[in-house]
Amino acid sequence: MKGFVVNNLLIVEGKSDKNIIESLIKHINNLNIKIENPICNIDKCEALGGIGELKKKLNSLSRRIKQESISKVGIIFDADKVGVAQRETEIKNEIKSVFGENPIIDFRIHILNIDGYGELEDILKKIVSNEPIMANCLNSWQECLKENRLDDKELNKLWIQVYQKYDCCNKEEQENMRDNCNDKILLEDKKIYDFNAELKELNDLKEFLQEIGEQK
Repeated sequence: MKGFVVNNLLIVEGKSDKNIIESLIKHINNLNIKIENPICNIDKCEALGGIGELKKKLNSLSRRIKQESISKVGIIFDADKVGVAQRETEIKNEIKSVFGENPIIDFRIHILNIDGYGELEDILKKIVSNEPIMANCLNSWQECLKENRLDDKELNKLWIQVYQKYDCCNKEEQENMRDNCNDKILLEDKKIYDFNAELKELNDLKEFLQEIGEQK
């Protein structure tokens, strides 16, 4: 909408990332963290389909700056197999190709990882609130697949799906997941992830979100 002011914009990779990050933002705000402005001042959480779509998103962003008064942009991506350093370099190169050497926007980058590689799902697996009995059975299932095994990213996403549906929802809820056990219920009511967990990578993400939530 023309004239709509967005001071702090957060770009994430996909819908699942968006839901988790939005829930974490609410959690941080509820904890009354002492920052200049509360994290809820992040006005939008925009999802895009991976690194290949980043330049398209940045080009769109460059056309919106004046109308929306965007001053700070956070970019959250997975390290995946390429690692933190390469992923960060890729993102910086895309920013440079669109905004030049000295962008008028304050860009900040956070790469989700465990020990330098991986993705958001790797972090989530370490902060589950429920016992992942069903989800952990996927390890045995993966062994049976032999040469047809899923790669790590596919298996991680399936692990999270099984955990959420079968370890966090009862049979009655499973019959209508959309109404009885959707993302909002899972993240806000059932609190299936422990956002207070002592995990370095989780704390790093929280600190990054606090930085994005601050006003200049």
